[in-house]
Amino acid sequence: MIGTDIAISVSGIEKSYKNLKVLKKINVTVQKGSIFALLGSNGSGKTTMIKILTTLLKPDKGNAQICGFDVVRQSDQVRGKISLTGQSAAVDEILTGRENLRIIGKLRHLSDANNKTDELLEQFHLIDAADRRVATYSGGMRRKLDLAMSLIGTPSVVFLDEPTTGLDPQGRISMWEIIRDLSHSGVTVFLTTQYLDEADHLADQIAILNEGKIVAEGTAAELKKMIPHGHIELGFRDEKEVELARDLLDEYNASLDEEHQTLTIATDGSLKQMTNILNRLENGGIPVAVFSQKLPTLEDVFLTIIGKNKGKGHDA
Repeated sequence: MIGTDIAISVSGIEKSYKNLKVLKKINVTVQKGSIFALLGSNGSGKTTMIKILTTLLKPDKGNAQICGFDVVRQSDQVRGKISLTGQSAAVDEILTGRENLRIIGKLRHLSDANNKTDELLEQFHLIDAADRRVATYSGGMRRKLDLAMSLIGTPSVVFLDEPTTGLDPQGRISMWEIIRDLSHSGVTVFLTTQYLDEADHLADQIAILNEGKIVAEGTAAELKKMIPHGHIELGFRDEKEVELARDLLDEYNASLDEEHQTLTIATDGSLKQMTNILNRLENGGIPVAVFSQKLPTLEDVFLTIIGKNKGKGHDA
């Protein structure tokens, strides 16, 4: 039996489709009331992991528990504790937002389905559109309604598979606020995403999945410490100067941004190296207009880890 403070426990989960190993000995623990983000490129196994944890797919090996219930042997109890919002909004476009919510409430045999509907419409800022047909909703409104429908039964654990895919920046920020509110209310959130800034802003714990394996795990701050030095950004007055600077600093594999006339260079963090770069530019008669040092981002970490592990995930 898992501890009372643990919402999700995964041990040694494996899954293959014919000869393709999709998940390889996955181990994950998620605390109650926290936000857990599973990061990975397309095809890394994120959706397969979600399907196993939500009882839609059986693992080949290993076991997983949700709120103490085994996802295979006690699937009915697990389904009573969870909700799942997939990559596409599962709403009925012919019905209104209010009608969509009421139907789910009746299917779950809620005695106060109408009150719960009104409460969720208010929570998700859909009151003004409640009696409009969903066909008239924007993509962001549909995603909100879809998530609201999944909360009708007051689940303990919410699974969100790419929750902000296709949303505009305002819609993404609005969804982030909803996800934070869920966590603050005690609901455990397990989300998959390709957006690294999303995980950085939301997640208490992050795991990076690459070719079926968890290759790194920790808080955003802990993961960023894996690349302690970051990079420097050099700005120049015009296109000619930035191209001359790139040629002069060729050995550093500088990344060129032509639009903003800047070079970005990964560094070892030493004063000696940065001084050498600046002295070389000064001796070459190329003035630096802007100099800034950037700390590592989650994207830097992700790309570094995926690069290091590329080709290592095909073990039998």
